Amino acid sequence: MASKEEIAELDENQLTADGGELYLFQWLSNLERNLRNASTETLKEMQASVEATLLKVLIPSEPYPSPGRPLRNLAARCLLVLYHRGESRSLFDTLRVLLKPASDIKATDKDSTRIAAFWTIGELMEAFGSQFMSFMAETATIAIKTLRSSASPHVRYHALTMLRKTLVSAKKALSDSLAKDIIKQMKNGLTDKALPVQRAAAAVLAIVYTPEDSVTLTDVESIMNICVKSLENSDQMERTVAVAEQSQKGKKEQEDSDVSTPAHIVAENTKVLLTPGDMLSQISTQFNKAHSRKTRAGIFMFYVTLLAKLGPAFVEANYSLLVGHLMTEIVSYPKNGATRYDKLFIRKLVGALLRELIAVRMLTEQGQIAAIQDLSLSYLKRWPALMPGQVAPSSSILTIALEEVAGLLQQLGNAPPPVQDAVSVPLMTLLTHPSHSVRVNASWTLRCFCYSTPLRLPKAILAITESLQRDIESLQSPAAPSDIDRRTLGRSYGLAALIAIVPHRPLYVSFDVSASVLDTATQLLKRVSDHDVHVAGVEVEVAWTLIASLMLLGPNFVRSHLPQLLVLWRNALPKPTAKDNVSGRSAAEWKFLLHVRESALGAILCFLLHNSQLTTLDVARRISSLLGNALSFSNVFLSQTIEEVSGPSVIEDTGPSIRTREASLRRRAYQCFSALGTSTLTDSVQSSLLQSVLAVFAGPDVDNISAMQASIASTSGSFTSIWQMTDGYAYGLTTLEISEDGVDQSTSESPRRGHSNSDSIEHSISALLRKPILGACEHDILSLSMISPSDEESRSFNAPPPVSSVCDAAIELFSQLLPAQDLSTTLRTINHLIESNRSPKLDKNAGRRAAVMFNSVVAIVRTLRVSMISHHRQSKDTLGHSQVTSALGAFLKDALVDGDPALRSASSEAIGRLANISGSSFLTSQTKVLVDHIVSNRDPQGRAGCALAFGSLYSHVGGLAAAPILKTTVNLLMSLSNDSHPLVHFWSLRALGHVINAASLAFAPFVSSTLGMLLKIYLSDTHEAEGGTLNNANIGGDLQAYPLVCYILDAIITILGPDVEDDEPILVEAIRCIQHLLMFAPEHVDVPEIVNRFRRHLSSPRRCLKLAAIDALYQLVQKDALAMSRLGGDRLVEDLFGMLDGDPSIDGVRNVISSWLLQTAIHNPSAWIDLCQRIMLRINASQKVVDTANSLMDDEGQSLSASMSNDDTRQGNPALVATSRWRTQLFALRCLHEICTLVARFGRREHIDIPFARSHGIPVNGLLVSRVPDLIKMAFTASAAYVTEIRLEGLVVLRDVIQVFCQAPDPDYPDALLLEQHQAPITAALTPAFSPDSTPEILSSAIDACAVFVGCGVVKDHLERLTVGMSKYLIYKDIHTFQESGNLTMGNFVDLSPNASGMLRVSILSAWARLEIASSEQTYLLDVIKPYRSILAPQWIASLRDYAVIRADSEFIHDTSAVALDPSYASLGKVVLLPYYASSWATILQAVANAMNRSDQYVSAAILGKEVGTSVNGIDSAAEGPAPLFFPLFGLIYEALATSSPDISSRGDTEPTIFQEFMSLSHRMAMTESAEVLIHLITVLTTFAKHFGQYVPGGDLRGVRTTQPFLRIRFALIVSKFLPTPLRHSRHNPGTTAIQGDLPDIAKMISGSLGAFHLIASTTESDVREDVRGIGCVLYGELLKDETSEADLVTPTLPAFRSLLAVSCHPNIRERYGKLIHGLLSSCLLNVDEMRFALEILTFKTNLLAAVLILTVIPAQVAVSRDVVEHLFFLISQKLEEGDQQMAIVAVHCAKTLTIAASGSELLRACVRLLLPALIQYVAKMVPRVDDGTVSEQQAISIDEVWKTFATLVLLAKDEQRPRLLSVLLPTITLLLRPSQMPPSTIHSSGVAHLLSLAASSPASFKEATTQLDPSVREVLEVSIRKAVEGAAGPVQQSMKPQISLRSF
Repeated sequence: MASKEEIAELDENQLTADGGELYLFQWLSNLERNLRNASTETLKEMQASVEATLLKVLIPSEPYPSPGRPLRNLAARCLLVLYHRGESRSLFDTLRVLLKPASDIKATDKDSTRIAAFWTIGELMEAFGSQFMSFMAETATIAIKTLRSSASPHVRYHALTMLRKTLVSAKKALSDSLAKDIIKQMKNGLTDKALPVQRAAAAVLAIVYTPEDSVTLTDVESIMNICVKSLENSDQMERTVAVAEQSQKGKKEQEDSDVSTPAHIVAENTKVLLTPGDMLSQISTQFNKAHSRKTRAGIFMFYVTLLAKLGPAFVEANYSLLVGHLMTEIVSYPKNGATRYDKLFIRKLVGALLRELIAVRMLTEQGQIAAIQDLSLSYLKRWPALMPGQVAPSSSILTIALEEVAGLLQQLGNAPPPVQDAVSVPLMTLLTHPSHSVRVNASWTLRCFCYSTPLRLPKAILAITESLQRDIESLQSPAAPSDIDRRTLGRSYGLAALIAIVPHRPLYVSFDVSASVLDTATQLLKRVSDHDVHVAGVEVEVAWTLIASLMLLGPNFVRSHLPQLLVLWRNALPKPTAKDNVSGRSAAEWKFLLHVRESALGAILCFLLHNSQLTTLDVARRISSLLGNALSFSNVFLSQTIEEVSGPSVIEDTGPSIRTREASLRRRAYQCFSALGTSTLTDSVQSSLLQSVLAVFAGPDVDNISAMQASIASTSGSFTSIWQMTDGYAYGLTTLEISEDGVDQSTSESPRRGHSNSDSIEHSISALLRKPILGACEHDILSLSMISPSDEESRSFNAPPPVSSVCDAAIELFSQLLPAQDLSTTLRTINHLIESNRSPKLDKNAGRRAAVMFNSVVAIVRTLRVSMISHHRQSKDTLGHSQVTSALGAFLKDALVDGDPALRSASSEAIGRLANISGSSFLTSQTKVLVDHIVSNRDPQGRAGCALAFGSLYSHVGGLAAAPILKTTVNLLMSLSNDSHPLVHFWSLRALGHVINAASLAFAPFVSSTLGMLLKIYLSDTHEAEGGTLNNANIGGDLQAYPLVCYILDAIITILGPDVEDDEPILVEAIRCIQHLLMFAPEHVDVPEIVNRFRRHLSSPRRCLKLAAIDALYQLVQKDALAMSRLGGDRLVEDLFGMLDGDPSIDGVRNVISSWLLQTAIHNPSAWIDLCQRIMLRINASQKVVDTANSLMDDEGQSLSASMSNDDTRQGNPALVATSRWRTQLFALRCLHEICTLVARFGRREHIDIPFARSHGIPVNGLLVSRVPDLIKMAFTASAAYVTEIRLEGLVVLRDVIQVFCQAPDPDYPDALLLEQHQAPITAALTPAFSPDSTPEILSSAIDACAVFVGCGVVKDHLERLTVGMSKYLIYKDIHTFQESGNLTMGNFVDLSPNASGMLRVSILSAWARLEIASSEQTYLLDVIKPYRSILAPQWIASLRDYAVIRADSEFIHDTSAVALDPSYASLGKVVLLPYYASSWATILQAVANAMNRSDQYVSAAILGKEVGTSVNGIDSAAEGPAPLFFPLFGLIYEALATSSPDISSRGDTEPTIFQEFMSLSHRMAMTESAEVLIHLITVLTTFAKHFGQYVPGGDLRGVRTTQPFLRIRFALIVSKFLPTPLRHSRHNPGTTAIQGDLPDIAKMISGSLGAFHLIASTTESDVREDVRGIGCVLYGELLKDETSEADLVTPTLPAFRSLLAVSCHPNIRERYGKLIHGLLSSCLLNVDEMRFALEILTFKTNLLAAVLILTVIPAQVAVSRDVVEHLFFLISQKLEEGDQQMAIVAVHCAKTLTIAASGSELLRACVRLLLPALIQYVAKMVPRVDDGTVSEQQAISIDEVWKTFATLVLLAKDEQRPRLLSVLLPTITLLLRPSQMPPSTIHSSGVAHLLSLAASSPASFKEATTQLDPSVREVLEVSIRKAVEGAAGPVQQSMKPQISLRSF
């Protein structure tokens, strides 16, 4: 609770300071929080003073600042809290006080005060208005007066907002006259010049016309008329919705109460004002009156809002009425189809409404099915009109209906039988429609239908192929019907579309179909020359369309036909001859010749895109020359003047114009060059292509629109903007878009950041307003084939017309070619591009100028994108060259300051990318140019462009490279952000956000100033959406500053949070900011409150809010799912499932649920199963496949389904009311699979074993095992669905249940298994998979599940299993089909394709293999398999052989293949079947191995390739060498072992032959390879020994882990045989070659070998350990003995040697270890004694070090001869005394090491004194050198080591011996002390330091020893020590002086 002290008084003195506004802002924020937390008593005490202060804030006088938006909002919220929690008596007075400034109309200088008063009154009245109704009239009067008199849009807006809020609570107090006055004034407000005032007036009207009040028809019509008038000037579609809202409110009660409207509305409305049809007609009448595109799009948003308000239930019930209205009133209205553009515009609008709003968000699956049936019945089946009096639907209606049916089919997944019946026939009929659009769309819809319901695919292909053959035959017949050409073309489109999905559905179609199609096409091409131009044109198009679709089958099909195709292409694309230049051809002939070439190029394009591995250099060269021929022909054509009326539009029924044909040809040629790539093109070809494409997209002369049209447009001044054109051509504009954030808009669904048109349908409709060219799939027939089925929204589906797409293709090709050019070509091209833009020809053609400018900038952006990805290094030298950048920079700057938003965003990105590629000089110069423009130019468009360019420069160049301009950039953007013009501050804030993201930590110095600036913006009136001048207020709605304030800095979101309740774009940014806060500062976030807020957003009607909330929830769940379970619980997960059901396209939901499940399911699987069950058991009525239930369901299955339906009704969940979409159910099933997998992976036994859980006191209720019946029930539910994916996933869950619980004991019967009681339901769940409508995938999965079930041992009794285990019977039934040749026929499945047959064969063999494997544990299975062994064995072996052949990529499959494939198409089948073989071959191989272990005669015969009984095991077969099928089997095994992980290969590698081969290979490598290779080999062997040391090569590997440890020993010894080789050959031996390699590599190799010995020694026991250690030590001893090598291999390998010695020895064999040590020591000493070469220093050093190492590493218990140790000490002393500097240092180190080691060894302690004389003598020898100052650095180090040795000796000595020892050591040290020498030497300092440490460690002994010293010695000692102690402070002071001087310097 907040105490009185915490509600602090406002310090008015601080308000006058610089940060006054900030202080007040923070005070109000804290006040609100404290008021919420304060006790009631405190509140009441403080209420009066707080009220007074808040009123001062709202009605300010000096020193209070003007109450901007945040101050008034906070103050109003504080008052609300105060009156809610405290006394509300004083509220009357507060309102009185506030009304005074509010009613002061003349005080125009106090607008901010009036706005604050309006706002606060509104907030207070909305909350408490029902208690203060007396204020209603006064408030209304003030609002109306203000609306009439005030000039400020801001004030008018807030006056109306106050009125709206007051009406919410106090509307009843309105008098009739005042109410009428309000309505009248609000209607006037709807036509106000200020758009915010229009919005506010609309909102007031929406409150006035609430359902209780009567609304007349005239009201509705008058408001509708006003709304429509205001649309033309509205800033955005969203505004129009707000404007229209009251008319929808008015209509909300006009619903017909008979239709399914919500109950409360029916209750409120007893009279019907308008029927649903009249209601829609109100809108359509206005639509058909309207002229401009903007108004029409706005009116369409009325439909969107109206339908959203009426709700999904109304829409679904009235679907046919809605569609009928749209088709008859809108699509069929004559004016709406006047031009091609109008038709497409209407099609897009109606399509968006039907698809994005109704189908995706409103219709249930039942509704979708009904919608398809309705569309089919009402439209598709009505053509052709067969009965007299019938009128067939128009082509526009049919096109829209077909597009919608296609979309619905994609949504539905597998079409249920009613849908199949509804669409299959009409789609086939519509392929023959006269309209090109209908034919193409019918083909697309047919493709969607067959893709989603693949069982229909083979029949559809067959039917179309037969019809097409008939049509082709009758083409040239005189008696043929007049439309035979269109019918033929339509069927060819349909066939091409179906062939394109064959690669995605390979199991359903026989590949011989593709062969016959290719044959047909080839025959057609051969006979073209026999017919006239018209027939020949049809034949050519049919042939090439089919060939193009066949290219999608990929390399395996195309490879064998490529030579034939190249010939066909060569014939179709000959070089242009002189004859082509002669102008004598008719237009029809030219059209035909262009058409032939274009069609052939379409096939080449498909070939290049889908067969890249066949595009060899030779093929590419040939194709390149053919493409060149095509372009040359196009150029020849353009040089002719052909008489034909040309126009840019595609005329549907007369066929494309000749100019369109030429554009199509050129487009295809450019697309082919792009697909071919630049690497295969010669320089000359590339250069001519660049010129060609430049002429298309940037040429001033364009043939497709006459110069006369252009001059008329320019003289009449009719050209306003290129984006307003509606001729479908727009002067040759490209349709490629560049988004603001550098992402193609065509690929991103979400709208631009900061803009508020965020809902996808609004986004779609408003996007149409900026599209002068609309696309459709009929513009490019290849789109039928090219689109991937999984990506139906891809760009090619909305292909632009050829005259526009040729420009797109030219730009794409330009962007690929230019980065690959040299500098001179690049410079020439860029200059040409810029000159084209400045051509005088464009002066008279403003439209073409705008188009060329935009095309050029898009081309540059795309070029720079390509160069940054693929040619970065080269483009730095070409595009980044100063000559290029200076030219481009100036050009892009002109585009940047142009007012066009599209140009602005494209050119800013181009400038940023150019700066990335070029050097820093361009960055600097460009910065200067932009700064100069901003300073000298106040045009908002230019400033906005420059601001965006700064953001782009910084984000593309990157934080480090752009660091020098960061300060300039930030200061400039901050300054521009304060500009009052919305355009400037919007783009500046946006750019600042980009800069902050790119700068990251580098931005830290600017954080505080940025925060201050953001607060200033937040307080500023001009940055409010409604603020500023009239013009600014009108623009501000589109360009809101607040969302960008959130975007820029997350830090202020906690302040903004509560202020943004209603403004969606701000909320979206706020949620993103909260996410960052959660990541970086979670302690500042109230998580429970945030979760509740996110849950509220989940139910928002606004899609983008949902998406943002889901992202945030995902982050929370990933961070701590258990905490989220506590906060959100099941309800939140159910909400998420509900969202997924409502809009399946929201992927984020799946991620949230999956992440949550993965973290929590193991703790409570039962709760998750409950959730999934609730989703699953809402079964859609249509999802039951009735035939299945009737034909194959047994009694058990029927009882199971009956019990389920009872459950449903008992729970009050009637199946028809609450239904889940199939994708939601599929996801629920996947969740169940995930739960089972998790439980199995974690191995939590209690989840599987009830008796175990009970014995540990674990409650059974929440465990997985308690839910087995539910899991089986859900699997059964899924098995009876109509969607293939659900049936498959149901089988997966069923299989999971069987696998996880097959060993689970029954809790009630100790000797039984749990699943025994569930046999019947499991069988019932498997049964539907074998019904006639099953697909091959379902059959395969079911067979697999059957095998798992039968093999798991649940049913032991054979007879019972045959009666109950129906699944077993199903597999029995299948096995007999193997004896027949050709395709499988399984029960009802007669017409399986070869691929499906092959796949099922593999599945069945794999299933039987599972039983064979399981039979080793479940012996009863042996009797089951026995009758079939004679069939199974050869089939198993044959399938393994086939897999081996496929893996070997052979060109053919053997004749006796288990899979019956046509040899000529075997390569296609191979690709399809390979995955199935790959997943099954290991199981089959294991089954074969099991059978061989049992000496199965059938398997042996099959491997030998013989029949049983032909002396399989006789002498004959043995004499023939390896069995015929040995090699394929051995090859498969060897490949698996060679490429697998150790887990897979573990026991295989220890097979005797493989192991011996492996060791032989290792030996060979050791003898021949270099040290570098051997390092890796030793690593492999070490790993080998480590992992497989427990296995015995050649032994029986079962139960090995329980046998004696000697098994590892045997293996280790075999591996250790190899290791001596590297050691032995690492040095030169007579008669052998040494291993080659660098010294480090050889040393590493030796260390590795010793490491391997160490590993083997440490993993073996007793004697063997010593054997291994002995081998290693002996070999190392040989290395020590070697005197021939100049390289030191011992020193670097001593650590590895030490590890080997340090392996502990067993007490029983310590004697052996001792002997080894003794021998090693002796050999080292002998080596030293026997030195006889000049290299003796190295040998001495290494042996001495080795000997010392041995002595220091051995344990104390190991005895070593005293003589050996004394001899070693003697050798060390000898070297000390000899005076050799290098040896002495080694000797000193050895002495020190041994002295330190002596503390742990009595023997060393006793002998160490032997070193003392030599050490003292060594020191004495140094005295002359110290006097001369000639002591070397190494000697100084060795003396320091001696001092350390002395210190260790003192510590070793007993207390009574220390004085004696010190009396010897102190004089020795003093010998080298020189106290008089200044500065002291290193040796002196070191000696003194050691003396001081000796004095400190043994003070008494030291004192006693010094008293016995010689006086002279003692004097030197004392002086040295005194100086050292006293002088400690002096040097410090001296050293300070230079530091001070340096600092001052």
